[in-house]
Amino acid sequence: MNQNNLTNRRIVLASRPAGAPVPDNFRLETTDLPEPGDRQVLLRTVYLSLDPYMRGRMSDAESYSAPVELDAVMGGGTVSRVVTSRHPDYRPGDWVLNYGGWQDYAVADGKDITKLRDDALAHPSWALGILGMPGFTAYMGLMDIGQPKAGETLVVAAASGAVGSVVGQVAKLQGCRTVGVAGGKDKCRYAVETLGFDVCIDRRAPDFAEQLAQACPDGIDIYFENVGGAVFDAVIPLLNTSARIPLCGLIANYNLQDLPDGKDRLPLLQSLLLRKRIRMQGYIISLDYAHRFDEFVQAMGPWVKAGKVQMREDIVDGLEQAPQAFIGLLEGKNFGKLVIRVGNDTL
Repeated sequence: MNQNNLTNRRIVLASRPAGAPVPDNFRLETTDLPEPGDRQVLLRTVYLSLDPYMRGRMSDAESYSAPVELDAVMGGGTVSRVVTSRHPDYRPGDWVLNYGGWQDYAVADGKDITKLRDDALAHPSWALGILGMPGFTAYMGLMDIGQPKAGETLVVAAASGAVGSVVGQVAKLQGCRTVGVAGGKDKCRYAVETLGFDVCIDRRAPDFAEQLAQACPDGIDIYFENVGGAVFDAVIPLLNTSARIPLCGLIANYNLQDLPDGKDRLPLLQSLLLRKRIRMQGYIISLDYAHRFDEFVQAMGPWVKAGKVQMREDIVDGLEQAPQAFIGLLEGKNFGKLVIRVGNDTL
């Protein structure tokens, strides 16, 4: 690969959003190609993962990870190929998983990158989805916190998304009745006809709460929370004694600047958690479960190979499309795991 005259496009955080992100919060820049130092590699991004957690890092509020600095490259998981290596463990052409962010090229050392496993090489982008962070998040939250048992009823929000789709399929493999919640008839049809959910309810339906109650005649034993908002409001009265709630995300609240309108539901929730001995636990996959990734791969790999668990990808071409695609992600416009195809897969 001729690196002469190559430049690096990158998308930086131009300003912090007030509420929902807008295109002006991002800026596309062109810089010189970075040079790897000793024991470093130059990587070319092929796939970039877009995920809801990135909205939190655009703000400077206190959180579990540092915010993106203004004028710095937006962070994000990437699947890349090694262009130049000054590290003994990597060679040009190697496929790697890294955290290169929203840019064409990145420099990394051996501590920041991982070679793709053999089971991911046929579909490298899967390392950002079903065999990567979203699948890992779904599996550990469900199995460790949700603790599914045969015959129980599970409800999962964002059922057609990267995390929710895996939660429903794995719960089904454990013998649960699976009830999905998704935005729109097409996503609900996909959850039932392709993913095998027992039923999926459109959260936009005017009688959503009534439909959910009808779909859960024996109550809810596990509610996997990805959304919050009105979906959680409808779930609350249906929770059974000893229900478990893995708290993975609250995408409905990510753009809020103030507390939501309406009555204070906290006393009701606190009373319910006490009376019904409900377990509600938040978790951060990278902080709480990184040491158990091999456990996840050993379980998920055979399921994926056998076609028992699958994940739809929503692939958008072009780094320059990342800001608008990310804005759409927070509005629920994506259908499946959102991935930006930044470059082709050949060197």
